[in-house]
Amino acid sequence: MLAWGYLLTAGLLEVLATTAFRFTEGFTRVGPTLAFAGFGITSLLFLQLSLSGIPLGTAYAVWTGIGAAGTAILGAVYFNEPTTTMRLVFLMLLIGSILGLKLASTS
Repeated sequence: MLAWGYLLTAGLLEVLATTAFRFTEGFTRVGPTLAFAGFGITSLLFLQLSLSGIPLGTAYAVWTGIGAAGTAILGAVYFNEPTTTMRLVFLMLLIGSILGLKLASTS
C-alpha cells in the first residue's frame, strides 16, 4: 500500500512539473525552470520508491496516466484549454484505465 502512496505522490509531482514547464518560456525564466526541474526529479525519485511494491510496467503506466490526466484537467480548468465531449470521454477512459491498473495489480 505504501508503494501506491509513493506512486500517487510521483504522479501529482509530475502534474506540478508539467505545469511549471508551461511557464519556463523555453527555460529562459529561472524560477519556473528550477520548479520544473525540482518537481520532475522529485517525481522520478518517488516513482523509483514505488517500484519496491509495484511492477515497473504498471508503475510507469499509472505515473504517466496521472500526469497526463492531471495536466489535462488543470489545462481545462485554469488555462481555458478545450473541453470537447470527445476530450472528456477519452480523459474519463484514461482515468478509468489508471483505476483499472490499480485494481488489477497483484501488489
